[in-house]
Amino acid sequence: MSRPSRLVGLRLAGAAAACMLVLVACGTGRTGSHDDRRPPAHPPVTTTTGDWRGVAEALGRTGTLSDGSVYRVPLPRTDLEVTSHGVGIEPALALGGSANFARYHDGTMLMGDLVVTERELPRVTDALQKAGIAQTALHKHLLAQHPDVWWTHLHAMGRPVALARGVKAVLAATGTPPAPRTPATPRPLPLDTDRIDHALGAEGITADGVHRFVFGRSGPVTDGRHLLPHTLGLSTAIAFQPLGHGRAAVNGDFVLTADETQPVIRALRRGRIDLVELHNHSQDEHPRLFFLHFWSTGDGVTLARALRPALEASAVTPAG
Repeated sequence: MSRPSRLVGLRLAGAAAACMLVLVACGTGRTGSHDDRRPPAHPPVTTTTGDWRGVAEALGRTGTLSDGSVYRVPLPRTDLEVTSHGVGIEPALALGGSANFARYHDGTMLMGDLVVTERELPRVTDALQKAGIAQTALHKHLLAQHPDVWWTHLHAMGRPVALARGVKAVLAATGTPPAPRTPATPRPLPLDTDRIDHALGAEGITADGVHRFVFGRSGPVTDGRHLLPHTLGLSTAIAFQPLGHGRAAVNGDFVLTADETQPVIRALRRGRIDLVELHNHSQDEHPRLFFLHFWSTGDGVTLARALRPALEASAVTPAG
């Protein structure tokens, strides 16, 4: 399916982002900050799946390599039966955590998030502290949920296998099930995904019972001397879960700079999209980023059209 002509601006933004990433990595780019004396930022080292074998063995779970640099291990809570406003939540809609690893010149970075129940949360916090893994955010993705579940975000630098062992110890404080031995068989969704794609100006991916979109920041994001790819969790994510007869529940979050938050809030509310949370995921990124979580139900195509102005009010580009 061809993309709409309105995506030209997004493509140009993506090209501009690539140029900016090169400039920042060389220490000559400007990020909009008044502080031009920031040290040069380095991108992650290129790796292969085999380079992460020790991490997979330590975790007892395999991941996938994105852009040759970020090794992502999914941690879905398929053991939980969560409802929100009468909707049974698919894990891929709002119950999927992950551990993401990237190798840099000075060590391996861990960034990720875990879905935990309210009863598990104190044990998870203690396990994170014991493992030397920072807890950088704590929040919810859903309104009026039952039972109560929380998302806790992780950050650490160190040796990859030691980080993976720390994550495994934290997972032992939860009911997160082992990874499935075989991937789930994709199934068609009762949604008009072509029209949803057209309305959002991007091509979504259908998997695990939802139709999902990912948009990366158009400009560079750094953490000290580390250039952060969007695959470390710095992305706008939108997922549609079918409810029958073309209807859907939509859930996700926008990644925003401070000056984008109010325009996006206004755009969402004009589309009758409910807000869930506005908060940080990390603590040392530049520029400062905020994540705005949202929720709504209704006709899937109508919801996609309502979300498009919010996308256009933020500097993101389709990331696949």
